[in-house]
Amino acid sequence: MSRVYVVGHRNPDTDSVCSALAYANFKNKITGTDDFYPYRAGHLNEETQFVLEKCGLSAPPLLKDLRAQVSDLHIRETESVKSAISIKKAWNMMKEAGVVTLPVVKNKKLEGIITITDIATSYMDVYDNHILAFSETTYKQIAETLDGRIACGNDKNTVVTGKVITAVATPEIMEENIEAGDIVILGNRYEAQLCAIEMGAGCIVVCEKAPVSMTISKLAQDNGCTIISSPHDAFTVSRLIYQSIPIGYVMKKEALISFKLDDYVDDIRKVMTEKRHRDFPVLDRHGNYVGMISRRSLLGAPQKKVILVDHNEAKQAVPGIQAAEITEIIDHHRLGVIETMSPVMFMNQPVGCTATIIYGMYRSENIEIDEITAKLMCSAIISDTLFFNSPTCTDEDREAAQKLAEIAGIDIKEYAHEMFFAGSNISEKSARELFTGDYKKFSIGDVTFGIGQVSCMDSDELAQVKKKVFAYMKEQYKSLGVGMLFFMLTDIMQPCTELLCVGEGSEQLVEDALGVAPKDGAAMLPGVVSRKKQIVPRLMIEIAQ
Repeated sequence: MSRVYVVGHRNPDTDSVCSALAYANFKNKITGTDDFYPYRAGHLNEETQFVLEKCGLSAPPLLKDLRAQVSDLHIRETESVKSAISIKKAWNMMKEAGVVTLPVVKNKKLEGIITITDIATSYMDVYDNHILAFSETTYKQIAETLDGRIACGNDKNTVVTGKVITAVATPEIMEENIEAGDIVILGNRYEAQLCAIEMGAGCIVVCEKAPVSMTISKLAQDNGCTIISSPHDAFTVSRLIYQSIPIGYVMKKEALISFKLDDYVDDIRKVMTEKRHRDFPVLDRHGNYVGMISRRSLLGAPQKKVILVDHNEAKQAVPGIQAAEITEIIDHHRLGVIETMSPVMFMNQPVGCTATIIYGMYRSENIEIDEITAKLMCSAIISDTLFFNSPTCTDEDREAAQKLAEIAGIDIKEYAHEMFFAGSNISEKSARELFTGDYKKFSIGDVTFGIGQVSCMDSDELAQVKKKVFAYMKEQYKSLGVGMLFFMLTDIMQPCTELLCVGEGSEQLVEDALGVAPKDGAAMLPGVVSRKKQIVPRLMIEIAQ
């Protein structure tokens, strides 16, 4: 499996999305492949949407789960067949392909499944001699099955009526048994051929390539009788003729078990274990047939390969991260001790933005940065450092942003104002959208808390947000699985933050950690804009003590 997923954290911000795009581009360039694909782990906020629109890019695909899927398995591209082919032809195809199951498909949709067991069962079952009529077998199928040819008549006519009989008796006895539409197996006896045609046989099968006279051919044509010439003897023809039945008559049509490409291996494993089929068809999201998988496909099912950007904690990663193979981590946050099965390339630097680290990697490898990638990384740095106002901002961030702005051809101050304005349009959002837009959970020991943040350039708009979010926090915090809940209302222009506190012990923790006593569940924090550097570390230290 060559695909490598490059993805940021849940509730993605501009840095996590832009860094995923920029790093996937970097990896593809440095490896000379197209194996690295950028993804997002959640809904995009307005600021990030603005950046992507400015860059002329669509949002990266949403990655919901990192567990192995059917699409990650070895899917055997077993050729599909039509329901009209004969049992014999299906059998030969199975032998040639080395399979025991064939998918029956019409207009790309799965109609049924035919297995060797179905064929063997149909062959061993005792059919009455009208079975070819019941199954609407064509004369063409009969000729192909008998390795013969149509010597006279229409090869597409179906056997609408009639039974199969072998003409071994005298013409007198034949007259008593042959009915209109019957298929008569016979040899080179002129009188038998003549009798069968005169009695209204729908088809006569002449064995061992016996010659057919012009008189018989003309008589058969006048009476609408098809003549099939076969190289086999009467016994072999009698044995083979029932193998001309279309597989549509014997295939399994009801309660078919199939899987979709995006089904998770964990979910299909139980089904495959309970149903003792050898092979299962795979369909795409449109319901079109793709191929087949077997139970053996589950042995050593490959793990998805993933590169984490802008986070290194399992709780912030895409669900199913434990089942994936982490190959790299590029981040600028505290270490969250995510566990890996083997050593990985881990780049972690104390800068204000992940994109700053990635910019340095482009430079160190002498990889040219195009205009769009430069704008992506510059946008990420502006966002994460609050246009260099965050205490997490470093000289490296400022230098990188300026260089990237030059490559992108933008006025960095004017562009930052546009970007923040686009992202601050929050008054029409619901309380839930506001709270979950940039929300993260943290744990230390037995204590778990959650903290969200909204940054805005309008203090009046922040006041409206406060009313909505505070009520939501009080109603929902217990259902969020945390002991304490916090929310930062950050004014970019001041700069300052009003910190909302909900949950037992939350106000005391803020007072002890930040030195400000909350009033009515809110604490004003002048100069504070960074959750990562100014809030979370102090809360964690206080909890640990």
